[in-house]
Amino acid sequence: MGGTGAEAQARQGRRPRIAILGAGIAGLCMAIGLARAGHRDFILFEKDGDLGGTWRDNVYPGAACDVPSHLYSFSFAPNPDWSHVYASQPEILAYIRAVAGEYRIGPHIRFNTPLVSAVFDEGRSVWVLTEDCGARHEADIFIAGSGQLNAPLIPDLPGLESFRGPAFHSARWDHACDLAGKRVAVIGTGASAVQFVPAIAGTAAQVDVYQRTPPYVIPRKDRPYTRFEKAMFRRLPWLQRLYRDFIYWRLDLNFQAFRAGTRFAEKMRQRALDHLAEQVADPALRAALTPDYPVGCKRVLISDDYYPALQRPDVALLTAPIERITPGGVVTRDGSERPADVIIYGTGFRTLDFLAPVRILGAGGAELHARWRDGAQAYYGMTVAGFPNFFLLYGPNTNLGHNSIIFMIECQCRYVLACLAEMRSKGWARMEVRPEAEAAFNAELQNALAETAWAGDCRSWYKSPSGRIVNNWSGSTADYARQTRTPRFADFNTRPA
Repeated sequence: MGGTGAEAQARQGRRPRIAILGAGIAGLCMAIGLARAGHRDFILFEKDGDLGGTWRDNVYPGAACDVPSHLYSFSFAPNPDWSHVYASQPEILAYIRAVAGEYRIGPHIRFNTPLVSAVFDEGRSVWVLTEDCGARHEADIFIAGSGQLNAPLIPDLPGLESFRGPAFHSARWDHACDLAGKRVAVIGTGASAVQFVPAIAGTAAQVDVYQRTPPYVIPRKDRPYTRFEKAMFRRLPWLQRLYRDFIYWRLDLNFQAFRAGTRFAEKMRQRALDHLAEQVADPALRAALTPDYPVGCKRVLISDDYYPALQRPDVALLTAPIERITPGGVVTRDGSERPADVIIYGTGFRTLDFLAPVRILGAGGAELHARWRDGAQAYYGMTVAGFPNFFLLYGPNTNLGHNSIIFMIECQCRYVLACLAEMRSKGWARMEVRPEAEAAFNAELQNALAETAWAGDCRSWYKSPSGRIVNNWSGSTADYARQTRTPRFADFNTRPA
C-alpha cells in the first residue's frame, strides 16, 4: 500500500497534484485539458522565461510552420484570422499566448524553473521534483511535455572552437549579429535552413551553404487568406471546421507515401523531382540537389524559394564534406578553404535525448536514460514500465512526417485525462504499464515501421545509431487516435491508495 494510512485516506476521492514539465504546445495543451476537466492543483515547470517552447526558441528569419495554420492549432481554440495558409513564427507564438491567456494558465506556470531530477518515492507513491537551485516539490502525477525538438545539435567538427567570428545554431539565433555585408557559412540543409537561407540571401554579402545530403523539397504554395475568407470563417464556424477537416484528411492520406515501394511514394518522389526540375535549370546544380535515397527516409521539406535562393550570384551550394573549421572559415575535404565571418548551424536537434538533462528515477531506482540507452521506447509513446504515475507527451514514436503534431498531442492529453479519471474513480494511488504490454506494443510497432520509408538506407534524426526508429509513429494519425481513444487498463498494474 502506498503512503501512510492518513495519506491514503486523504488521497481517496480527491484530484491529484500534477506536475507538468514544459510550457510549450504539449505542456499547455495538457494544462488546458486539466483545467477544462476541473483540475486546479497543477503546475507547469518551465526552464525559460516565457511560454511557447519551439515557437519561442526558433526566431530565425523566415521561421514558419510547414503544416497549414488551420490544422496547426488546437481543435478547441480555432482561429479564423490566420493571415496565411502557413503561419509564421510570430503569429503562432501570439496564438499560443492568446490561448494560454484565455484559459488562464499563466498563474500555474513557474518560469525560469529548470528541473534537474524527478524521483519516484515508492513508499508514498509520489514524485519528488528538484529544481536546479535545490528547491523540491511533490506531485502525485508527473507529465513530461518537453517534446523532441528542443536541444540544438552542433556537429562535432574539428576546429569548431577556433572560429573567431560569431557562430550560432538557428534555434538560438543571435539577433545582435548583423549579417549585412558579411560572408556567412550555413552548415546544414534541413527544415530550418530552407527557410532562413532565402531570408538572409541578399542581406549577407555571400552565403555558402554546406550540404551533406540533399533533401526532397515539394512546393509550399503559401498565400494570404483574403478578408472575405476570414470573415466567412468568423461568421460560419462550421465552415472553418469543415475546412480544417478537409486539410486533416488530405494530409493524413499522405501517410501512404511513406510506405516503402508504393505508388504513393513514387508519386511523392516525382512531385519533388518535378519541383526541382521546374526551379533549377542548371544540370550540375540540379544533380547536386537530387536525393539518392527513398522519399521520406529523411524529412520531406516544403519551400518555393529555397531553390531560387541557391541560384543567386551571392549564394553557393557546396557539397564536399567539411574537414575542419579554421579561425577564418571552413575547409572542405577537397582541400579548399572558403572565408567566413559568421557560421550558422542549421543542423537540427538532439532528437534521441528525450527529456535531457532531467534525471528521472522510477520504481526501484530505475534510471530512465539508462533504460533508453539503446533507444527510447514507450507504450503508445506515453507510458514506461517501471515509472508509475508518469506520462509523456510527444514521446518516443509519436512524431509525424505528414500531419499536425498538435493532433497527436491532443490525443495524448485525452488519454492522460482518461487515466486520471480512472485512477480517481477506482481509488488508485499508482498505475504503470505492464512490461509485457510495453514490449508487445513496441515489437508490433517496429515491425510496422520496417515497412516504411523511415527504415530506408539513409541517415536521419528518426533513427538511433543501431538503426532503430525511435521518433516516428508507424501509421496514420487516424490510426493513433483510434488506438488511444480508450485506455486498455488491463495493460496496467495498479495499486490502491
